[in-house]
Amino acid sequence: MDYLNNIQFVSDGFLLDAYSDTVTGVVKKTSPSVGHVQVIKRTSHPVTKKLFENPASGSGFIISSDGFLVTNNHVIEDASDVKVALDDGYEVKAEVVGADPSTDIAVLKLYEGSFKALQFANSALLDPGQIAIAIGNPMGLQHTVTTGVVSALGRSLRANNGRLIDDVIQTDAALNPGNSGGPLLNSSGQVIGVNTAVVSSAQGLCFAVSSNLAGFVAGQLIMHGKVKRAQLGVAAQPVTLTPRMIGVNQLKTSTGVYVYEIVPDADVYNRQLMIGDIIVEFDGKAVGSVDSLHKLLTEETVGRKIELGILRGGRKEMITVVPGEWKA
Repeated sequence: MDYLNNIQFVSDGFLLDAYSDTVTGVVKKTSPSVGHVQVIKRTSHPVTKKLFENPASGSGFIISSDGFLVTNNHVIEDASDVKVALDDGYEVKAEVVGADPSTDIAVLKLYEGSFKALQFANSALLDPGQIAIAIGNPMGLQHTVTTGVVSALGRSLRANNGRLIDDVIQTDAALNPGNSGGPLLNSSGQVIGVNTAVVSSAQGLCFAVSSNLAGFVAGQLIMHGKVKRAQLGVAAQPVTLTPRMIGVNQLKTSTGVYVYEIVPDADVYNRQLMIGDIIVEFDGKAVGSVDSLHKLLTEETVGRKIELGILRGGRKEMITVVPGEWKA
């Protein structure tokens, strides 16, 4: 019996060593690419309105050998000065190339030094339970490492501007405020997500923007300085439809989007819309919420004629709109 216990002990010890070797190997491989983002934000006193400088910090990681670095929008938002320190401790001034509040992703450019880039993994291939390794600089402490697993996929998270971030990874790898913008890595040292949020009221719930979404947004920011999205020029809110409305009009959703304000915009053709209309379909796809409408208002729809399904007086009608570019 003691012999069997010894076998189990040796086996478990081997597995733990293998796990440790994996994590330490990833840290050694990737830490030169992870930076400490230091910013100065100018804010005003709520009473005196006097401006004062407020230091803040976060994390980021290099995605190209010519010095492009990904971090969170909320880390650099309203910053008057941005610096990045890499693993050698050398600080370099950084330029904000672009930021996207709707996904909380920002890209910085570093001009001094040589850089080792991290690679994005295909987050569509992730499975719950696989290893997740987070590297960041909480409170300026260089290269703090936490480990866990991918707890869940396909989560949604509300951005500071009210839009919903989709394709979010949930992990139990502990994150601290200073980890914001740092990489969430797989066992090969590839980026599977950008650490972005911690739910303070729920122990162990941490979130990262998936690598596929982060990589797309980073590319758009590098090329254009922004991410193009469409708008209809309306203010709207979700509304529950009656069983009669659903049945008579053979709708695929039990909710719709109620239009309570129409904003004239030279970029948008929305003259066929009326206040009180309920949007239930966009370009042949069901619309059940403001968030689902936002998902469909992509760059590809800007300037294109779109058939919009609405309820007017309880009856479904099809009208034409031409979305314009959304101004963040």
